[in-house]
Amino acid sequence: MWQQLKKDIVHGDIKSLARAISLVENEWEGYDHFLESLPTSKTPVIGITGPPGAGKSTLTDALIGQLIAQRKKVAVLCIDPSSAFNLGALLGDRIRMSQWYNNPDVFIRSLATRGSLGGLHPAIIEITDVIKCAPFDYILVETVGVGQSEIEIAGLADVTIVTIVPEAGDEIQTMKAGLMEIADIFVVNKADRPGADTFVKNLRMMLAPAFSNHSQEIPVLKTVASKQEGIVELQNAIEQVLIQQRSGDKKSWLLAEKAWHIIQLRRMKGLTKKDLKDKIEAEGNQFNMYRFIKQY
Repeated sequence: MWQQLKKDIVHGDIKSLARAISLVENEWEGYDHFLESLPTSKTPVIGITGPPGAGKSTLTDALIGQLIAQRKKVAVLCIDPSSAFNLGALLGDRIRMSQWYNNPDVFIRSLATRGSLGGLHPAIIEITDVIKCAPFDYILVETVGVGQSEIEIAGLADVTIVTIVPEAGDEIQTMKAGLMEIADIFVVNKADRPGADTFVKNLRMMLAPAFSNHSQEIPVLKTVASKQEGIVELQNAIEQVLIQQRSGDKKSWLLAEKAWHIIQLRRMKGLTKKDLKDKIEAEGNQFNMYRFIKQY
């Protein structure tokens, strides 16, 4: 079954791709051997992250349109927030990027975070590697938007786009490390709002000390994604970052981050919140947090 799925995915069969993602997501028997057998791929992964309300979905939609206009094939992973109790997607029924659902050159999959604090799905790396086997030119990953803890995207994406809005002046001050350090490109979306130019200028000044940690200055771009403004410049910036990385060491760090993340998850395999909750309830008044943790 797995070998046939791989063969079909490589030849662009979308139904097989969707099925393989579900099987890997649910850790169906043999999924680990399937992942080991996947061919290497250089398909770039573009991560789009940032605070809630920054217009990440609209920007993703506009970027899809730009790439499709150039006859590129695009896969999109949209990460939805999930319930803290049953881990199901809270916004799974949301209509997102509806104009692309029937386009043969666009594949869209919505995933729940399943309680992950990093704004991503726990198996996002494995799912992305499956998609890389299919004949896509780009993979876009739009994260939930949960703030500073969203830095996980830096361990997944070849290019990380941090999306913010002109009104985020005070919020920028609190970002500091976190989101500020993972960006390959900053996008000030909704730049037709008052104060956008001043905000961009202040952001560039704030980023100046960080430029010493990058071989190139971090681009700060203005977009109005709802009007497709600034999207051509954004794609050009993405291509430039990808070219720079081919001669840098970020790829090694990306692979190290991915391996670290998967090892962490596998060490925790078999341990669920429900199991912990049941054991805590069984201990009742005798429950001691640190003695309990020591068991693991």
